[in-house]
Amino acid sequence: MTATSSLILIGMPGAGKSTLGIMLAKELARDFIDTDVLIQVREGRSLQQILDGADYLHLRQIEEDALLASHLPNHIVATGGSAVYSDRGMQHLQQYGPVIFLDVPLADLRRRIHNYENRGIARRPGQSLEDLFNERHALYRHYADIVVDCRDKKPEVIIGEIAAAVVDV
Repeated sequence: MTATSSLILIGMPGAGKSTLGIMLAKELARDFIDTDVLIQVREGRSLQQILDGADYLHLRQIEEDALLASHLPNHIVATGGSAVYSDRGMQHLQQYGPVIFLDVPLADLRRRIHNYENRGIARRPGQSLEDLFNERHALYRHYADIVVDCRDKKPEVIIGEIAAAVVDV
């Protein structure tokens, strides 16, 4: 990893991208950006408000536009869980550094996510967490340069694994 490269975190809602991203930014002396927050600031409303006013495809388009407009050297980037639906957006992010998939088991996500219905998740109406997990898992693996198995690991251990993995990238 070069002094100006970024790390791009991908994974399901509830995987810990934002929490781990802030910790990584401190550990590796990088700026931190959460693309969900970037979208909300650009739009002036929450992700759920965007979904309430349109649909999940509209939110995904807004997300792609925000990703393509971003300039993120020397950052830890916590992406929205649906960033992987945009090939153009992911290719744009990949130019800044390796993509790291935080692979969290479905059972853990179920325990972590208590507001699935109103969290602002870009998903088809009525789509269950399990269906969303199954749909996205292949996309996360497709774009990942590094896969981190987060099962039963404390954040500090995951941060250490990521830091060790990116030394070789």
